[in-house]
Amino acid sequence: MLPIVTPAEMAEIDAAAPEGADALIARAGAEVAIAVRRLLGGTYGRRVLVAAGKGNNGADGRVAAGVLQRWGVRCRVATPPEALELVAAGTSRGSNRFDLVIDAAYGTGLRGSWGADQTPGMPVLAVDIPSGIDALTGADHGCWPAAETVTFGALKPGLLLHPGAAAAGEVCLAPIGLDASAAASWLVTDADADASLAGLRPAAHKWQRSVRVIAGSPPMRGAGFLVCAAAQQAGAGMVVISSPGVRSGDIARPTEAVARDLRPGAWAQPALEGIERFDAAVIGPGVGTDPASSAQMAHFISECPVPLVVDADALTAVAEHPECLQRRAAMTVLTPHDGEFARLTGAPPAADRFEALRDAADSLNVFVLLKGPATLIASPPCPPAPPMVLAVTSGTARLATAGSGDVLSGVIAAVLTGDHGPHGVTRAIAAAAHWHGRTASVGSPATRQPMIPLVATAQVEALPAARAALHGPQPEPAQP
Repeated sequence: MLPIVTPAEMAEIDAAAPEGADALIARAGAEVAIAVRRLLGGTYGRRVLVAAGKGNNGADGRVAAGVLQRWGVRCRVATPPEALELVAAGTSRGSNRFDLVIDAAYGTGLRGSWGADQTPGMPVLAVDIPSGIDALTGADHGCWPAAETVTFGALKPGLLLHPGAAAAGEVCLAPIGLDASAAASWLVTDADADASLAGLRPAAHKWQRSVRVIAGSPPMRGAGFLVCAAAQQAGAGMVVISSPGVRSGDIARPTEAVARDLRPGAWAQPALEGIERFDAAVIGPGVGTDPASSAQMAHFISECPVPLVVDADALTAVAEHPECLQRRAAMTVLTPHDGEFARLTGAPPAADRFEALRDAADSLNVFVLLKGPATLIASPPCPPAPPMVLAVTSGTARLATAGSGDVLSGVIAAVLTGDHGPHGVTRAIAAAAHWHGRTASVGSPATRQPMIPLVATAQVEALPAARAALHGPQPEPAQP
């Protein structure tokens, strides 16, 4: 996993470094120069403008300029105001004197605008973070959007949260000798997800990976189908579904899923019969938000003795009946989007989404997965282990389709059927989210274009290929 730290935490890491600032700046500048050479496809005869401020960020840029000049690059080092004028002049003429701009103007030290209102007509490489992007929240106060950002020691939240993530372009984390191992937040990679997704045990049987699903209703029958299908593709050996008010023969479900009747009315207690046999459960997608349905879901949540994924309409039930969480002894995972988060906590996520999520998991004493372009997962307090927030950025806007959350809930439930320690649960939930996000990248280049939405049924179908991709390329079989 890759560490994520706030600007304040980064300052403490810098101060604790065993080597002085000059050594760190020398390494950072060299990393910037290497990135510039890669972006330009060479060095000799190239022209680079370096916007260099007064602090360490500017010092990184000046060192990079020195390295590049030794490689044959013609560099113009300018103060931020001078660089703004040079960019504006080139834009007004419709031509530029430079092949690339290094933004080493302010980095994480800036809290507002610096006048970067015109986009340069050439690639930009940002040092640490595009100047004008809030390193804590990702807010954009006016920046030069970068083709690439080279950051040091650890990622910053503003590089992962939009609009900062879009402005940063491709992010390269360069090791320069800083120790960020004590970070409380981490970005999940393919390798991390692969390691957290356990394979089948040799002697496994279907009831060791069983999932109970309470989802769907007469007007929303597809929700239950998607949860079941996703759970099956994600490793569940047995899936049993009930849709309150829908007779078992009429429940939409994959052929292999078992259906059980839940008559309208007081259905929660019958739904709990035999629940202890299951390894995990899901409740909420498509059930409905009328008072009677919410009350029954709250009853089920409070009495369910197995790990439970609470999604969609069940989140409304928790908001209306918060006491249902207090009675739970088993693991609970809430999966809100921003609107549902506001109903659960009384306010939308704060600009510092990491801290807002950490506070919610602490106050509710549950695992919370906050959906978004950067999905965040927070663990509840579990002393002596410190609280942890994991970030997942594997998905794209292609997954913003109806039913996508139902698919994610099914994947999480299937993953939770394994054995996990306290932080192992957080990693498993994050692995499930990362796996689901990777479905957006499955397929040929023609079919995975960013502007082509991926419907929920296609996400389910893509799960096996996405899982294989997490494991990396497989070696070619030996030739006879």
